[in-house]
Amino acid sequence: MRLSAAINSFKSSNLISWKTTGKLQQTLAGCIELSGKTLHSGKVSKVKIWPGFAGEGRYFEFHSNLIPASIDFVRESLLCTTLCKDGYKIRTVEHLLSALEAKGIDNCRIQIQSLDSEDTEVEVPIFDGSANAWVEAIEQVGRKEALDRCGNNVEKLAPYLSEPFYVSRNDSFMVAFPASKVHISCGIDFPKVPAIGCQWFSSAALDDSYEKHIACSRTFCIYEEAEHMCSMGLIKGGSLDNAIVCSAIRGWLNPPLRFPDEPCRHKVLDLIGDLSLFARSGSRGIPMARVISFKGGHSLNADFVRRLSGITAQET
Repeated sequence: MRLSAAINSFKSSNLISWKTTGKLQQTLAGCIELSGKTLHSGKVSKVKIWPGFAGEGRYFEFHSNLIPASIDFVRESLLCTTLCKDGYKIRTVEHLLSALEAKGIDNCRIQIQSLDSEDTEVEVPIFDGSANAWVEAIEQVGRKEALDRCGNNVEKLAPYLSEPFYVSRNDSFMVAFPASKVHISCGIDFPKVPAIGCQWFSSAALDDSYEKHIACSRTFCIYEEAEHMCSMGLIKGGSLDNAIVCSAIRGWLNPPLRFPDEPCRHKVLDLIGDLSLFARSGSRGIPMARVISFKGGHSLNADFVRRLSGITAQET
């Protein structure tokens, strides 16, 4: 087992220390293939997820270009998380990465293609707006111990937070405190949309509660904002089948909700996907910490991971 080599490749900083989880890196036991309509472009895309080698982590393949699922390749975008490299973009990766991180798929190759072979941008299918389709597909094929290209297994490491850390944007913030296990709390506040209002949801994000209480929560939007989003070239594929839609005046347009606090739970789903971008070489991405986010979104999540990663890089 390659333990010492794995640990030596992860130098600790004053903020983060990499420690063994006592587990071996995992990958898929078979191939996953799903296709579907995308939320923002409205086009259809196809995704094939292949088992990966230990130590190589999760990465996308688009037009033979390899783009690691890493914060290093995240570019600012509205309403989704986008990876970009050499002029190629992959949008709305957060639900898929959330499922992979939570289900412990540390290494895999994610092939993605648009029906238009000339596209330089592609988007992950939205399905019903949750991570359910990905979780079910992972469960169906199962997972197995990942081996590196020399046939060795590799210890799985996790980042441990050694001191409190926070980022903020206007009245939104995210803070993390050292802890003995992962725990995530998210709060949202929509005072002009009474049906949503102020909500909080907390979860030990990497245990069995993910499938039961997080993965099935759907993305949501405010009806009165939809026209503006369309004018910006977004949600061309949006419908009542792939999002829960709430009007400030009329309330929920497509009930029932799966949970009374489904919007807040979906924020936790997104946050897990965005935090997974801190993963390195098949390690876990989510820090061992108690993470609290209020009025967060993809930009704030990326700020958090980018600064966490940047501080680590500067001090190694």
